[in-house]
Amino acid sequence: MGYYIPALSVVFPIVSSFFILAKPFKNRDKMRVLTMSIVVLNTILALIAIFYGNNKYVEIFEFSESLKIAFKIDGLSKVFGVMVSFLWPATTLYAFEYMSHEKDEQRFFLFFVMSFGVTLGVAFAANMLTMYLFYELLTIATLPLVMHNMDAKAFHAGKMYIIFMMSGAAVAFIGLVIIICYGVGTDFYIGGMLNYKAVKGNEEILRLVYVITFFGFGVKATVFPLFAWLPTAAVAPTPVTALLHAVAVVKAGAFAIMRLTYFSFGVVVLRGTWAQYVVMAAALITILVGSAMALKTSHIKRRLAYSTVSNLSYILFSVSLMSPNGLASSLLHMVYHAVIKITLFFCCGAILVQTKKEYVRDIEGLGYSMPIVFCCFTICGFGLVGVPPFAGFHSKWNIAVSAIQANNAMAYMGVYVIMISALLTALYIFTIVIAAFFPRNGNKSMTANKDPGPFMSVTIVTLAAVSVVIGLFPTPLLYLFNSVVSGLL
Repeated sequence: MGYYIPALSVVFPIVSSFFILAKPFKNRDKMRVLTMSIVVLNTILALIAIFYGNNKYVEIFEFSESLKIAFKIDGLSKVFGVMVSFLWPATTLYAFEYMSHEKDEQRFFLFFVMSFGVTLGVAFAANMLTMYLFYELLTIATLPLVMHNMDAKAFHAGKMYIIFMMSGAAVAFIGLVIIICYGVGTDFYIGGMLNYKAVKGNEEILRLVYVITFFGFGVKATVFPLFAWLPTAAVAPTPVTALLHAVAVVKAGAFAIMRLTYFSFGVVVLRGTWAQYVVMAAALITILVGSAMALKTSHIKRRLAYSTVSNLSYILFSVSLMSPNGLASSLLHMVYHAVIKITLFFCCGAILVQTKKEYVRDIEGLGYSMPIVFCCFTICGFGLVGVPPFAGFHSKWNIAVSAIQANNAMAYMGVYVIMISALLTALYIFTIVIAAFFPRNGNKSMTANKDPGPFMSVTIVTLAAVSVVIGLFPTPLLYLFNSVVSGLL
């Protein structure tokens, strides 16, 4: 029975979520208890599967000998699964207070809980088919969250979201078909699943398909020029944008590209070829464009959205180095960015709820009336910039070191791009901090606004503290990710 715990952690929240909408809750506390019970119980199931499971291959359904729905937890699954399992309950607690200011809470939490299970389906997938299935289901489960407000802006965001996501998935499907044709199966294998006897003489076609599939999965990972959907989706409630930008959708795209590169095609057929340089160049361009657009944008949530565009490509650039250190560094930045960015979005949501302010020009002096929010924003801002010893410094440093070790011109260029992006990040983050704590008219108490209630404040402070701790003590995570990679490659 223990073999099926990974599958249970995927299915349980999907099925249980419908109980949230089964009947109207006259008492919001009862709905909260039910929602949190499902989320916490599933977090426990996921962590049991990750830390105490036997990592066996569990087949759920067989279409044919090579096409199966199956789950298996390996090192990569553990990193993504722990990240998701840690941040989902935190977002749930935050959402309880935030959504009290919104409408249709039951519908919101139905799809919110459902998305938890679907995201774990991506993490625990044992093969390309299973990952692709849940990758598509993630789009369907999160679309109602993006469109939650059901106004003109939400419908526009939803339309862009579904067009981009379905188009990207359709392109990525080409990779799935090619792997079936040229692989020994669709199961994830260390070094890739290609049948090199069948591949011989068709290497260039395989590289072209890899690049196409990279951009297909790159839609969720917001690679240039396919990122327009993400800033538009900022119209969704803040708990949704926090999950989209830090945990679920965009990280699922980055995770899929890790699987594609190291477990499907394999780096042997890609490293040192034009295919590697194309995806590396795309990542570097995205880093610069995302940072520049963030600096240009005065709307705070959209500024953070463009920041996500840039930081996701730090991960993709590190993956494109196609080395053990590159993969370990990408995992480190994936985790650091998740904790930092979700906290920044939570701070942004608190500002919106308490003050209705959305633009940088409107928050002058608020640092003194909302000290908890803006102190936590500042701490995580230092981490996002990469100021030592905060968390973002260690991941960016390791990506740069991995790039130098790659010993090619494009990788060296990546080091300069990282430094330029860090400068742009400092400008678009610290202008917010300066406006909050150093208003131009010197008024330190411009409004009677205050920090949010306990659910939101406790979540923000806790995650900010976590970002500080993992920044001050990076060695355990570095050791863990290097151990994960050494077991993978």
